Amino acid sequence: MRILALESSCDESAVAVYDDAAGLLAHEIHSQIDLHRVYGGVVPELASRDHVRRLLPLLRTALADAKTKPEQIDGVAYTAGPGLIGALLTGAALGRSLAYAWNVPAIAVHHLEGHLLAPLLENNPPPFPHLALLVSGGHTMLIDVAAPGHYAVLGETRDDAAGEAFDKSAKLLGLPYPGGPELAKLAQTGNVKRFDFPRPMLDRAGLEFSFSGLKTAVSLAVKERAGAGMLDDATRADIAAGVQHAIVETLVAKTLRALEQTGYDALVVAGGVGANRLLRERMAAAVARQGAQVFYPRIEFCTDNAAMIAVAGMARLKAGLHEDAAIRARATWSLSELRPLVDLATS
Repeated sequence: MRILALESSCDESAVAVYDDAAGLLAHEIHSQIDLHRVYGGVVPELASRDHVRRLLPLLRTALADAKTKPEQIDGVAYTAGPGLIGALLTGAALGRSLAYAWNVPAIAVHHLEGHLLAPLLENNPPPFPHLALLVSGGHTMLIDVAAPGHYAVLGETRDDAAGEAFDKSAKLLGLPYPGGPELAKLAQTGNVKRFDFPRPMLDRAGLEFSFSGLKTAVSLAVKERAGAGMLDDATRADIAAGVQHAIVETLVAKTLRALEQTGYDALVVAGGVGANRLLRERMAAAVARQGAQVFYPRIEFCTDNAAMIAVAGMARLKAGLHEDAAIRARATWSLSELRPLVDLATS
């Protein structure tokens, strides 16, 4: 089976061609960073318009790179949520229209399921069941992944996501968009011991997160030193280092707590923040001490991409699932609403 996949949930336009025997044949991504940088964040209407401009050229390139003709496509997968509704609708409309024109089934993919299954693209995929830490600009969740389609959220953020805390802290420090990677870069030259920012909710039982208090602490530190004329480059680097370590230590501690609770010996770290170098280093060392193994998608598949949508879409199409003729997208969509792909009682 060979499918085409589209991703347009936020500010990346992406297309992939995936074959269940040959693997990933092509994937193309266009990032809108330059478009949104002047505004300091994603402008939804501009994102939607740019997807309209980019998706068809990317599609043509992906098909050419995969040496695939439309008549060789057996199905179309597209991100239907969660995300920016206008951006989602551009990909959903194109995906459903292509499936209709090519007379093949279409499948609407949950964006977070794509992230959760992205490590299946690697040569050493994680076993099932496993624990997943899904950490991005919009989500911070610990998930019990029993099998593809079987997801139980064990804990999530009560307010800001970890990626959002990175980005907002970066903005307070005057760093350009996207802030997370810029803050991580600045933190490399900082003194991590100078600022002791809070590790939210580590002193409480459970697996929930909260990063709004950290953001407030960073804001106060920046304003205090700026008001005193002491916000020099070294201080900004020290603040960045303190922020990064506070976020990473919180994520690692909560994840270890979840591994102990579930008894699993395999962990998947997915989502854009999963590309953070310090998180990877600290998580790998901590998980190894607990006798478990951590699995990541490659760096390029941590952020939004169509390859992960192809993997999730392929699993659902092969299970016999498909959409009707309607074009649907959802700005919010709970993982608990997804239809399981296997019956765990009989598998």
